[in-house]
Amino acid sequence: MKHSLVCWAFGMLFFFASCATEQERFRWEEMEVTVSAFNSVASQTDGSPAIAAWGDTLIPGMRCVAVSRDLVALGLGHNVHIKIEGADQVYLVKDKMHHRWKKRVDLYMGTDVDKAREWGKKKLKIRYRVANDSLAETGK
Repeated sequence: MKHSLVCWAFGMLFFFASCATEQERFRWEEMEVTVSAFNSVASQTDGSPAIAAWGDTLIPGMRCVAVSRDLVALGLGHNVHIKIEGADQVYLVKDKMHHRWKKRVDLYMGTDVDKAREWGKKKLKIRYRVANDSLAETGK
């Protein structure tokens, strides 16, 4: 009994010592983009207004964004956490915009078209969370 308790304690110590902290596993990148807004309404889409590009169902009240496809290549892919200057919340990337848009983020505003129009279009800084590549950091 005593032996198994000691083994369990060492196992737990090893487990917690080997877990990387949030700061070690991720870093926050920053850039300035144009931030506008979009809605899940038929007039703003070619297909089903509530289905995002990666297949997620958009529900009014969700804190999510669509990103221009050039930003996906920079690390703003599906479910990446994003912070927008002036907003206290963290949003998730759930949708991709049409190819014509560059360096752009759209805030999801449900079906409230007036709210989206009121938001307008702004140049703002965003921060987005990307995973640290442990192999790149060690030179392997």
